[in-house]
Amino acid sequence: MRIRRDRVGEIHEGDLTPMIDMTFQLIAFFMVLINFTQTEQDDRVKLPDSTLAKPPENPPDFPITLHVTRTGSVVIGGQEILELNALKPYLANEATTLELQNKATADATIIIRAHQDAATGKVQELIRLCQESNFEKFALRAKEDVGN
Repeated sequence: MRIRRDRVGEIHEGDLTPMIDMTFQLIAFFMVLINFTQTEQDDRVKLPDSTLAKPPENPPDFPITLHVTRTGSVVIGGQEILELNALKPYLANEATTLELQNKATADATIIIRAHQDAATGKVQELIRLCQESNFEKFALRAKEDVGN
């Protein structure tokens, strides 16, 4: 087999279309894998800093996230509830949802994300209200202060 020499000065170009296509496919793949923990956040709540705050080792099996705003209103599922007593039907709905999944309210974890300027008494009232609805597990969220 005889190998022919290319003409001097001739430029060989590769087709980059498949490589660009593969790059976009990889970007789309990794976007699907991203952990969207930001979805449980609410812009109206700025968490307090704490040196004791650590990320949870395991995510709760059945989380119910309640956001307490600066004014003391509670946000659940995007709905802002101005009075704590108006939260009872929402908690009853969550309890019913758990029952339909053959789970008890004791299996759920109430995650409370309170604004740094929210009154501590409001958070305590919220916990009491949830306990009256037979919820037992609670997790308070704070922003980890790494001491920079």
